[in-house]
Amino acid sequence: MAPLADVFPSAVFRDELARRGGATAARCYQCATCSSVCQLAPENGPFPRRQMLKAQWGLGDQLVNDPAVWLCHQCNDCSVRCPRDAKPGDVMQTVRSLTIEKLATPAFMGRLVGKAGSTWPLLLGAPFLFWVLVLYAVTGLQVPMEIKEYKDVVPHWLIYAVFFTVSGLVTLAILSSGLRFWNLLGSSGQRSGSFVANLVPVMTEISTHKRFGSCDAAASRRWGHFTLLWGFVGAAVTSGFIILALYVIKSEMPLPLWHPFKVIGNLSAVLLVVGGSILLYNRLVGGNRTGSPTAFDNFFLSVVLLLIASGVLTEVGRFLFPPALAAWIYILHLALVLCLFATFPYSKFTHMVYRMLAMVHERMTGPVGVR
Repeated sequence: MAPLADVFPSAVFRDELARRGGATAARCYQCATCSSVCQLAPENGPFPRRQMLKAQWGLGDQLVNDPAVWLCHQCNDCSVRCPRDAKPGDVMQTVRSLTIEKLATPAFMGRLVGKAGSTWPLLLGAPFLFWVLVLYAVTGLQVPMEIKEYKDVVPHWLIYAVFFTVSGLVTLAILSSGLRFWNLLGSSGQRSGSFVANLVPVMTEISTHKRFGSCDAAASRRWGHFTLLWGFVGAAVTSGFIILALYVIKSEMPLPLWHPFKVIGNLSAVLLVVGGSILLYNRLVGGNRTGSPTAFDNFFLSVVLLLIASGVLTEVGRFLFPPALAAWIYILHLALVLCLFATFPYSKFTHMVYRMLAMVHERMTGPVGVR
C-alpha cells in the first residue's frame, strides 16, 4: 500500500481541493459554528471544524484516513449557518471525491471519473459505442419488424456475458480500493470486536438512512436517497427474479403486468423516478441547503436520471414506439447501465462502500475522537 504522503501529496492537495469545489475552505476562521450545529458529530470529536483546518493546511494525508470525513452526510446545516460562507459541507464532499479518486483501482479510472467535467463524453460514449460494435458483430444490428421481447434485439446470453464480466471486474476494484481505505482507517484508532457483528447494525442504519433524519437544512435529501437506494435494490431483485422466471420456472415471456415479478419491477421504477425527481429538485433549487454542484456530482446524477428515463421509455416503448426507435432506446439504456456499473467504484455511488466502512470502524473504535 502506498504511503499516505503518496496518496495525498500535500504540495498539490490544496490546488486540487480548490479546483474541485473546495476553495471556500480558505474563508474559514475556526469559529466552530459548523461543529456546534452539526447533529451527527459526537461531543468528544465534533466535525467538521478540525477537517476544515486540515484542508486549509493541505493535510490531505491526514484527511484520507479520517473517518469523520465519511460520517458527515452533507446535511449542510453547517454551510447554511456558517458566518463566513466557507461551505464546510462542500469542502467535506470534495475531500470525499478526492479520496475516491486517489484510492481507485485502476488509477486511470479514478482520474477519468474524478475529472468528469471534461471526460463525460468518453464516459458516456464508450459504453454506447461498445454496444453498437458488439451488436453489429453479433446480430448485424438487425431490428425485427415487431418487438415482442427485447431479447429479439439483444440476446440474453450477450447481456449475461457482458454484465457478469463487468460485475466481476467492478467487484475486484471495489475490494481493492475498500481494503486500502480500511487499512488507512486503521491508523486512526485501535479496533476491537468483530467486523461482521458491527456490519449488521451499520447496514440496518444505512438501509433506513437513519442519520439523515438528524438533518435540518436538507431534510428532503433523506427521502431522495432512501427511495433511490430501494429503487435500485428493487431493480436488482427484479433482475434476479426474471432470471428465475426464465430458466427455473420457465414462465411465458413477456410477463403480464399483474405478475408479482413485474409488480416489483414497476414499483422499483416508481421509487427510482421519485428519488431521482427529489434529487434533481434539490439540485436545482437547494442552494446552500444541498450544496454547490460539482462536475463529479452532476455526472453521477445525470447518469442516474438518464438511466431512469431510458428505463421507463424502454418499458413503454415496446407498446408505443416504432420497433427501430424502441430498439435504440433499449440499446441506450444498456449503455447507461454499463456506464453506471463500470464507474461504480469511482463515482458518488461508491459512497455507500466507504461510508459503510467508516461507520463500522466508528463502532469498532468507539465514537470518533479528536484527531
